[in-house]
Amino acid sequence: MTITIGQIRGFLRLHERRELGTPGLRKAAVLVLLYPKASELHVLLTRRTEDVEHHKGQISFPGGSMDEEDADLIATALRESEEEVGLPRAAAQILGMFDEYETPSGFAITPVVAYADELPPLNHNIGEVAEILEVPLSVFLDVQNERVEKRKRMNRLIDVYFYRFGSHEIWGATAAILRAFLQSVRSKNPSAG
Repeated sequence: MTITIGQIRGFLRLHERRELGTPGLRKAAVLVLLYPKASELHVLLTRRTEDVEHHKGQISFPGGSMDEEDADLIATALRESEEEVGLPRAAAQILGMFDEYETPSGFAITPVVAYADELPPLNHNIGEVAEILEVPLSVFLDVQNERVEKRKRMNRLIDVYFYRFGSHEIWGATAAILRAFLQSVRSKNPSAG
């Protein structure tokens, strides 16, 4: 069960990003940083501290709200990643952007997908990030790792996806974004695992 960086590049080159266009949502961006480790692609995630304003203790991508000073959402994702985990902006080769995702907390999140030949040394902001996680993409590609719960959101039932990684449970926007992204890449690359 694998997806290659070539398949991801090809998908993003042709993908037309879906924007929600919902008024009142706060613009945000996250960095979906992919890199090879132990012969497979990994994604960089963080476990948020209990001190942050939103999504306390949850597993998430580095990222956050767009600031007025940010030139665009790519700049937001890179700035936030540098602030949260010490990722040098030059270390991330931007591949493209995936579809906006709405959170129950009122954000329209844009996943900015990037690649690094290797993960540089990181130094996380202890006020925001409790732990840095390096998660193989295979965790999200194997349906055996997936658990689904029905939850009520905005007066309708939706599927909420959960993935187990060691002692961590990855769910919410992070799980939904990764699942949708990887399924979209696979649908355009039937040979992908």
